[in-house]
Amino acid sequence: MKRLFDIVTSATGLVLLSPVLIVVLVRIWLQDHHSPFYLGERASRGGGSFRMVKIRSMIVGADRSGVESTGTADTRITPLGHFIRRYKLDETTQLWNVLRGDMSLVGPRPNTLREVAKYTAAERGLLSVRPGITDIASIVFSDEGDIIKDAPDPDEAYDKLVRPWKSRLGLIYANNAGVILDIQLVFLTLLAIVNKQAALRGVRRILLMLNADQQVIDVAQRDRPLEPSLPPL
Repeated sequence: MKRLFDIVTSATGLVLLSPVLIVVLVRIWLQDHHSPFYLGERASRGGGSFRMVKIRSMIVGADRSGVESTGTADTRITPLGHFIRRYKLDETTQLWNVLRGDMSLVGPRPNTLREVAKYTAAERGLLSVRPGITDIASIVFSDEGDIIKDAPDPDEAYDKLVRPWKSRLGLIYANNAGVILDIQLVFLTLLAIVNKQAALRGVRRILLMLNADQQVIDVAQRDRPLEPSLPPL
């Protein structure tokens, strides 16, 4: 049932978004005459890999810098790229990956193989389900770029501030994946674009329903500064 939901929703989404995507893709090509797509290798369910399709929001060759995490102040982001990222347009082409079966509409965000190599034993549980375009952590940390934008080492800041809670939230989803939860999270993802606080209240209700740890619920409200922590072991 979950796979059927993915196929129908991704196919419909690609058709409905195609006019907007065509305009954006042409604008990106015109800015530097390079491909408007970015194909990044990501870890798949079970530990293999696939090519994730994103709309390119950064300069050509940005991935060769060796920096995995991207803050909103990252100089590799193009002027058009800031607009693309603000409205999550760079993620929309991943609907193609969902249609192919590489990804699911909802699931833990796909990570690079280098980042997956650093996973703890607990974090490897994130690979038990298909990676997704959105999930609980994607809503809670939709401002991830702002969290690490002023950090001297964005990767270190991500590992200490975001990764520990993102992984815990991802594991909560992996252990409770289903169509009903997917529909709720898709709705909250769209809501977060216009009203983040309302979306976070929805996340809180879901976490309470799933009997999540109170500390995770508290952090997911994002009403206090994030403190350095360790990933689940």
